[in-house]
Amino acid sequence: MTEAMAARRSRITPERQAELHEAVLDLLRDVGYEALTMDAVAARTKSSKATLYRQWGSKPELVAKALRCTQPVSLREIDTGSLRGDFARMVEHSDDAQMAKDTALMRGLAHAVHESPELHKALRDLLVDPEITGLQVMLQRAVDRGEIVPGCPALEFVPHMLIGAFIALPLIEDRPVDRTFLGDFIEAVVFPALGV
Repeated sequence: MTEAMAARRSRITPERQAELHEAVLDLLRDVGYEALTMDAVAARTKSSKATLYRQWGSKPELVAKALRCTQPVSLREIDTGSLRGDFARMVEHSDDAQMAKDTALMRGLAHAVHESPELHKALRDLLVDPEITGLQVMLQRAVDRGEIVPGCPALEFVPHMLIGAFIALPLIEDRPVDRTFLGDFIEAVVFPALGV
């Protein structure tokens, strides 16, 4: 990206950006991904469509960044000195109401991801991959500290376990993941699999 493009993109204040992201998420909840348009976002936020495209480039990127802004803390930022402490901090920073909203949004986006390779790529690049990388860094620190045996076969499946919990609970019990469930799941499933 050129300096001129970076300067154009940085004109929106963080507060305004948060407002725009929230409007995108509200529209997603109201109409779904397929019916979400840049025109509707521009109208809801009283901004120009040109500004939206200049700032985010595309609808998939805008949606992925809006979802990213709901994350309370990046896993990469958590380092308490122990794996149990790191996971406890992750759960502590989770918000039950936000997880319920995110679960509903992700359920709504599940179909759209299969229909739109651009959305799938944006979600992977901006939301999923950074969190998986942060989780891998957290787990590697635990290996380096001797909390997890090097080569533990469950290491590569921790992201699958956690993502699976978020998908399975609403399907099985018709309720979103909350902090209590997440803490219990980590204690009963993730830690024993890792030998912690």
